[in-house]
Amino acid sequence: MEKFESLNHILDFAMGQEQSAVDFYTKLATNARSTDMKSIFEQFAREEIGHKARLTKIKEEQLFNLPKEKVADMKIADYVAYPELGENITYDEALKVAMAREKAAFKLYSRLADIADNDAMREIFEFLAQEESKHKLRFELEYDEFVLREN
Repeated sequence: MEKFESLNHILDFAMGQEQSAVDFYTKLATNARSTDMKSIFEQFAREEIGHKARLTKIKEEQLFNLPKEKVADMKIADYVAYPELGENITYDEALKVAMAREKAAFKLYSRLADIADNDAMREIFEFLAQEESKHKLRFELEYDEFVLREN
């Protein structure tokens, strides 16, 4: 696991993770089979761009007093099988992969918070875990609305 030397190092890492998510959703949008799917994946990419911008602002303005909030967890991501990404991915498959990515990011930041060297680093990782939890909830709600309710 990566050793973080500073709060700025943590934020740089998190911004890289957000950029990876932007790239992921942009690729899904590019390969989407319908204009609706393309639009939704482009929206997800824009949201991730917003998250990266928020982290950039935190870094630039050194805003380390971050809000804490309780985020609901539908736990849908705990019970779905995740498909391999292919060229002809369906919307429900993409949501499953997105839930898995956000859950993995949440677990990573939670683990990093547990082993953080100081309170400031712990708080940054807890904030990032909270943000990833919100992302996962967004995908779980989307999955519940457009996949589970249709079946």
